[in-house]
Amino acid sequence: MSDALREAILRGEFLPGERLVEAQLMTRFGASRFNVRSALTDLSADGLVEVQRNRGAQVRKVSLDEAVEITEVRMVVEGLIAARAAERVEPEQASELDEIGLLMRRAVEAGEYRRYSDLNSRLHALIREIAGHHTADRIVGTLRGQLVRHQFVLSLLPGRPQTSLPQHERIIAAIRDGDPKVAEESMREHIASVIEALRSIDQLGGPA
Repeated sequence: MSDALREAILRGEFLPGERLVEAQLMTRFGASRFNVRSALTDLSADGLVEVQRNRGAQVRKVSLDEAVEITEVRMVVEGLIAARAAERVEPEQASELDEIGLLMRRAVEAGEYRRYSDLNSRLHALIREIAGHHTADRIVGTLRGQLVRHQFVLSLLPGRPQTSLPQHERIIAAIRDGDPKVAEESMREHIASVIEALRSIDQLGGPA
């Protein structure tokens, strides 16, 4: 139940600030009230849901200031993951990274930014899989979940895919070449640019 509700929130099926009504969740997921409440408690611990006394649960809103702080933590942890991936990558995995990189370039050239965003998620998931660092993977999963709304806004920023594509290509090349130092530096540079983009949303009067 927790995993199903988490995925629904990450897909944007429940919006930040939206109430999560127990009876509706029981019907939608075919779950008991106990399982629904347990899931809400779990997701509250992950920072995805906010439970208020006498007001029930809602999808937690994350301010831009907090989004920046969360992304700063992501920068460190995902840098570690990229370095570990460079140490562990197998030839078949390197080929898969190259394939995703090529598809990302084609998506940008074709202006298919929604597809690019999906490939972006697929790339980061593959890097985490290659790294096999379960604790870091769990931390990043929680942090990224809290940023789902801001990630969607970022994907719509003009020129953002063109900026991030060469960054992703450098990450791919470093992991494929088995260079942990460059892989970590490239990932941290990429996430640092995400922080800059988040701050630009704030300057443009984006979501608070």
